[in-house]
Amino acid sequence: MAERSTKRQKELLDYVDAFIQEHGYGPSYREIMNAIGYKSVSTVAIHIDGLIQKGFLRKRDNSARSLEVVTTSATSAAQSKAVSPAKEKWMVDAINDRFNLYEQSPNQMTLDELYVLIGALKILGLDGAHESTKARLAKLR
Repeated sequence: MAERSTKRQKELLDYVDAFIQEHGYGPSYREIMNAIGYKSVSTVAIHIDGLIQKGFLRKRDNSARSLEVVTTSATSAAQSKAVSPAKEKWMVDAINDRFNLYEQSPNQMTLDELYVLIGALKILGLDGAHESTKARLAKLR
């Protein structure tokens, strides 16, 4: 689950969200600094970086005014952190390795690892990979 934002980060997030809704583009760091009463642009940058890491904000690119609000809710922030294709491939490869290991030398520990890894696919929202590996697991029993 995503970390909760601090009170100051929440204030900044709400400001950015309202600004974008009003203007159709993100505020500059200086506009945020003046609106919220921060003393420096670097303080704004620190809070924005924290909100990006927590999944509340993202930058479209490295240009000015490229901030986008992903969510203002901690629950949605956790869900919005999608698994990259590279990480999904790594996970599926790890599961296939465990299947191969189990087929060569069946043991309870490897079977337990398969259950955990396949369950993780479901939790991560990788439903297609979850269903196909779950079916393969059912054939082992």
